[in-house]
Amino acid sequence: MATLCKPAVSVPEYVITMEETLDLARSRHADHPQLALALRLIGNTGVTRRHIVQPIEETLKHPGFQQRNELYEAEAKARVPAVVDEALGYAGLRPADIDMIVYVSCTGFMMPSLTAWLINTMGFPSHTRQIPIAQLGCAAGGAAVNRAHDFCTAYPDANVLIVACEFCSLCYQPTDLGVGSLLSNGLFGDAVAAAVVRGRGGTGIALERNSAYLVPDTEDWIAYSVRATGFHFLLDKRVPGTMEPLAPALRELAGDHGWDAGDLDFYIIHAGGPRILDDLSHFLEVPPESFRFSRNTLTEYGNIASAVVLDAVRRLFDEGGLPEGARGIMAGFGPGITAEMCLGRWTTAEPEHPRELAGARRTVGYAPRHPAPARTGAI
Repeated sequence: MATLCKPAVSVPEYVITMEETLDLARSRHADHPQLALALRLIGNTGVTRRHIVQPIEETLKHPGFQQRNELYEAEAKARVPAVVDEALGYAGLRPADIDMIVYVSCTGFMMPSLTAWLINTMGFPSHTRQIPIAQLGCAAGGAAVNRAHDFCTAYPDANVLIVACEFCSLCYQPTDLGVGSLLSNGLFGDAVAAAVVRGRGGTGIALERNSAYLVPDTEDWIAYSVRATGFHFLLDKRVPGTMEPLAPALRELAGDHGWDAGDLDFYIIHAGGPRILDDLSHFLEVPPESFRFSRNTLTEYGNIASAVVLDAVRRLFDEGGLPEGARGIMAGFGPGITAEMCLGRWTTAEPEHPRELAGARRTVGYAPRHPAPARTGAI
């Protein structure tokens, strides 16, 4: 059974509080005709502070897409390795034990992906599979868990490393003055997270079933407009209402597994905003407290995109975990509108010791290579 082990999460050292965010909006957009609405929406997010990779004075500048993307790459290379090391430690594994890396990020672009740099820099095997996911936005955290689950189902001895690297502050666009853009400026934060899905052993969430759902005809509700100045975030005012069509998808996934989505022991839900959590609590008929891990992420870090679900799982661990066999659901929501969902049970199996390779290449999923037989006659 594939098990999602404890994630490691790191946030940058620069902090901006809700009060500072509101003051900036007032000073920079004093003449905006919908300033009062924007201030009210930002205040209603419940975000008390966010962490960003630069001082706010630098964040508010726009040096150009090239410089921003160069900063994204530099910050990713500076911050990801320590988080990966911590996640491997939680799983009781070494880089040599990893068979696939799923890297998710929607706030910068690299080709080759950071996965190639990690393999070359941190000692992962050269045969490590690479799956970079860029265009699923906030849903990518759930998608990464699901793709890791799929891989470990196909190859039960495999281990998958998930890395989520989101520097949302590098997508700030000073000329975007729509209410949705102003709200986003007060909602999103930066973070790096990593976790290991072990094919065998490990303590955490034993993954049992996963699914995806796309709400029809909503592909322009959350989107990027890619321009010379970079990624311009587009957020439709109808997005907060998407839990009404998505809640039945969660119920169907649980029902197909013989579970009731409204009667589970834990919920790991993407914290896109407070209304997302409030509406899902209503439609699933579960107490608001059920989403406390996601709410705490939103309050303390803001919406950290694909890293939200991993941080919420970390908070579940930090609370002490759950009784053996406790059942739960995880869901990430993002552009599409897409939901990536999975079901799992808490397991307290002790991690195995890292395997001794004794000089042999560990190539999960590959057939052994043997010399081709010599030809003995004409064909």
